Amino acid sequence: MAEIKAIAVIGAGIMGRGIAHAAALGGYRTILEDILPASLRKAESEIRGNLDKAVELGKVKKEDADAAFGRLEYAGSVEEAARAADLVIEAVPEEIESKVEIFTLLDKICRPATIIASNTSSLSITEIASVTYRAKKCLGMHFINPVHKMKLLEIVRALETDDETLAAAVEVGRRMGKEVVVVKESPGFITSRINVLIGNEAFCMLQEGVASAADIDKALKLGLNHPMGPFELVDLVGLDTRLHILEYLHRTLGEKFRPSPLLIQYVKAGRLGRKSGRGVYEYPEQKSAKAK
Repeated sequence: MAEIKAIAVIGAGIMGRGIAHAAALGGYRTILEDILPASLRKAESEIRGNLDKAVELGKVKKEDADAAFGRLEYAGSVEEAARAADLVIEAVPEEIESKVEIFTLLDKICRPATIIASNTSSLSITEIASVTYRAKKCLGMHFINPVHKMKLLEIVRALETDDETLAAAVEVGRRMGKEVVVVKESPGFITSRINVLIGNEAFCMLQEGVASAADIDKALKLGLNHPMGPFELVDLVGLDTRLHILEYLHRTLGEKFRPSPLLIQYVKAGRLGRKSGRGVYEYPEQKSAKAK
């Protein structure tokens, strides 16, 4: 089995910084990349804050949190981040063109033995890996947001993924403290395929006036024991990200995944969730932070 010592994470957005947090806490040298210095600064601050919170709650020992933070490095280019990595996890936006572009670049930069993983929540790993000369060393590692809290990791085996690559990714997930499930590639895998149906139906109910967003969220939390309501979750994930997933599943799996007109309308209006200060709900603290 391939030995993983250094992990590069491409993209320091919500998912990228969460994956970097988990990798560093798992004992790996971790290089987090983003072309925007402000994104790297924000990631560094957020990871430090989340580690401190974990110590405060008694979930992580202080010395372990400090050691994890010390394993983090930051890079302003993909080449700088990926050159020395044994595993590269891309966490760029959920668009096939972006992921294909990154995999093409990584295939040229990385050492021949390096494993390349995508954090896609729905797209075809086989299609993305086909642009490389190392399809056997490509797979999906779908982390769940927020990564530092959620235990699940879906590892997606593409058509060409070999046993050694799969075993190495499973071991990485376990060292990160995740519960791992292995999925044969299929659009939406397990969680996204089910979750977007729930969320899309919630938007249809909201559009029909069945109940308020708050009451739909409350019903699913108290009646179905969901930790978050569908609207709370979509605001966290991003309405644009959810729409991209639904559009892909609609194309590949059929009519039942047709996006709700209300979801489409919200995205067109720029109501993208927490990151924009407004989604289904309002987030005035995010708006004021962006205005500064």
